[in-house]
Amino acid sequence: MLPVALAAPLREALLAADFTYDAVSDLLGPEAHQALSRNETRPGLRRTTDGSPLATLVRLFLLQAAVPVADAERALPGGLVDRLANAGALAQSVGEVAARLDVRPYGSEEGDLWVVSDLTPGLDGVPTAVTGDYVLGISPASSSLAQLTLRHDVGTALDLGTGCGVQALHLATHSDRVVATDVNQRALAIARFNAALNDVDDKVEVRDGSFFAPVAGERFDLIATNPPFVISPATGERLVYRDSGLPGDQVVEHIVRTAPDHLTDGGWCQVLANWVIEKDRPWDERLAGWLPDECDALVVQREVLDPASYVELWLKDSGHHPATGGDPATYGQRYDTWLSWLEQQGVAGVGFGWLNLRRRADVAPGALVRDLLEWPYDVEQPIAPAISAWADAALAARSLDAGTRLVLREDVVQETSGPVGGEDPATIVLRQQRGFRRARQVDTVVAAVAGACDGELAVGPLVDAVGQLLDRAPAGLHDVYLPELAELVAEGFLAPEE
Repeated sequence: MLPVALAAPLREALLAADFTYDAVSDLLGPEAHQALSRNETRPGLRRTTDGSPLATLVRLFLLQAAVPVADAERALPGGLVDRLANAGALAQSVGEVAARLDVRPYGSEEGDLWVVSDLTPGLDGVPTAVTGDYVLGISPASSSLAQLTLRHDVGTALDLGTGCGVQALHLATHSDRVVATDVNQRALAIARFNAALNDVDDKVEVRDGSFFAPVAGERFDLIATNPPFVISPATGERLVYRDSGLPGDQVVEHIVRTAPDHLTDGGWCQVLANWVIEKDRPWDERLAGWLPDECDALVVQREVLDPASYVELWLKDSGHHPATGGDPATYGQRYDTWLSWLEQQGVAGVGFGWLNLRRRADVAPGALVRDLLEWPYDVEQPIAPAISAWADAALAARSLDAGTRLVLREDVVQETSGPVGGEDPATIVLRQQRGFRRARQVDTVVAAVAGACDGELAVGPLVDAVGQLLDRAPAGLHDVYLPELAELVAEGFLAPEE
């Protein structure tokens, strides 16, 4: 496996070649870049024929094409080709060099990064089997967790199940110290190398062990985890990057229930995961039973798959589908076994989404904020700022009274619809342009009050004034509208004047 001593010379070579996300994107162009995201390399190969160091690195690591030795040595000078080959990252043959590991530029809000992982399987439809200790690189799931994770400055952070270490790299940009854990020995070695490659190995400590065992007795200000959450019968070959070895969604439940023991007061745990949706039971009722007594919780269900679609997704992911080189008989057997197990367990579907916990051990359980939300709609990315604002908004809504002064969030717009030529709109909708991009139907009183919320007048007098203007009886106006305005605060349409 790659020795950490190679990280600095490799970083120098990547910088010298301008092997960054933006430069690679410019070189490939939109068509080839999109094709590569579909695992098709031909358009990219046509764009990288000039033998320059940047084109050579793109062909070698991203397109998985063999390159001439002379081109490789220009892109990776100073004997680096031989050293990487001796470490198993490259393979040399007569006159050519091929990659055995993926080295990928990664653009983030924190700056340019590079991530080493195992090669992307299935390029150009070529059947590729992944081993049990396969180390996954940058994926849609890892990108989603990165956009979900809060980016405020913290003292200590934990990347639970680090894999190739990409979350640890993000955490190192705003944490004094990061601990990254995993049980996959190859993942641990690659994570250590990636920390050194990005010059944050002084901040990132990589530890071997399962779940929270490597950090027993320690607490963190922030925990981010994309655990091996695939819901399966835990039989047969185990792919460590996605299979926990525990049946069902027990791994996610364990993390949610145990996380508070490893959080500082006010600390956050953010989990990207799957969960079981049982027949004849609401998904949120089941997950509410997992939530710890000492934590605020925002749980967002983003997607639901039926059992058959779920099994097909992960069998294709592991290369068992006949279209990706799998044996048809084995595929059918695995499919039937997995689907039968889900049916026996009473699984009606599988949910995918986010679990966000904030430890507040100093408050009574009844004072905690709990929100379990089904939200399959588009959201602003990164969504982390909206997650951060959520709990404070919910607490502010609880204390709203007639004397509270509110302001309308700048991104909120009003949409109206109704019959052409009608005097009044039939429907009024307030819609956020940022964050969760929520929409809420309101009546004319609420719309008028929200539009007048500029922090100058308290909501009680505003409601009275609007009611008088619209010829509404004053009796009971506060009882009707203050609770609705509180809901608008909780959902982020309105905010208390600071």
